[in-house]
Amino acid sequence: MLFRIRPNSDAPIFAQIADSVRTESCAGRLAPGDRLPPAREVAAALEVNMHTVLRAYQDLRDEGLVELRRGRGAVITAAADRLRSLDRDIRALTAKAATLHISPETLSALVKEASHVPE
Repeated sequence: MLFRIRPNSDAPIFAQIADSVRTESCAGRLAPGDRLPPAREVAAALEVNMHTVLRAYQDLRDEGLVELRRGRGAVITAAADRLRSLDRDIRALTAKAATLHISPETLSALVKEASHVPE
């Protein structure tokens, strides 16, 4: 599992770590039952505080993507399959946006706005 953080990003590091797990799940590189590395190892590898990693893991637990088990650590749940089912739709949407010369930032803003508008 490769965690990606961008030090110059406005997004908090814990959110970037959680986003890496979501991305890996969506792409099918993480499946239900897979274990995430221990928070201590991730923190050491990324040179961040262990509590930053734990916050990411807790956020993922709160949304149901991971289950935190004493003695086993963070384990990916069946929610990973639901994320993976979105992958084709996401790729089609980003491809269409690219053909329309819509930047990823604009597309992201449009998706966020659409999620707040009642139908």
